[in-house]
Amino acid sequence: MSSARDFSTVLLPGLACDAELWRDQLAALGPRYAPRVADVHTRAETLAAMAELLLAEHPGELVLIGASMGGRIALEAARRAPRRVRGLALLGSTARADSDEMRAMRGQAVAEFEAGRGEALLDANVWFVFHRSAWDDEPLLDRYRAMVTRAGDAQLVRQNRAIMGAADQRGALPAITCPTLVVCGEGDAVTPPECSREMAAAIPGARLEWLPGCGHMPTMEKPAAVNALLLDWLSGAG
Repeated sequence: MSSARDFSTVLLPGLACDAELWRDQLAALGPRYAPRVADVHTRAETLAAMAELLLAEHPGELVLIGASMGGRIALEAARRAPRRVRGLALLGSTARADSDEMRAMRGQAVAEFEAGRGEALLDANVWFVFHRSAWDDEPLLDRYRAMVTRAGDAQLVRQNRAIMGAADQRGALPAITCPTLVVCGEGDAVTPPECSREMAAAIPGARLEWLPGCGHMPTMEKPAAVNALLLDWLSGAG
């Protein structure tokens, strides 16, 4: 993957996120790879429909870099169009379906968002998605809060329902043949390290990288480390 001329690099945000999630990666990858941020997660009802929209709107060969739910959309796109996806980077993601417990928690959150009472949930979520080493970084936390606020209750409802209804993707992992990078914060409480470990073990030749002192938001918490990993992987170095 040494040239950006024959493929498109597409960044896929996670739930409630937008291009702000990729601010530092856009700057680092831009000169060579001209990445674009997809917003299909804001315009479709299911992960399958999001993947179809992604493939329709970004023709040709693709390198897909997805965070959290964005990683699941990338996996679905690779399953549907394996010859078009030349590379996958999965950051803080999982191939598992929601557990019954997680589905119930999401259902409760959806009810709160639908009732217009989601503000307290969003405040509490800050401490859940970031590693405790970032809890005193108010500018960082404010960036996250503003991003989630932009998403709005309707998107939060739709995206949570999409994940609640998503199938387990682990059975499709051994069929992935493109270069794959799996990155996880060692303190990720949303998609714990075992989720990344099992994806990397199931995808032939996948590269697994850990980020110490990092939670579920590696692109925001550890941008320099993430940028270095992505540039190295995209260039084929190492």
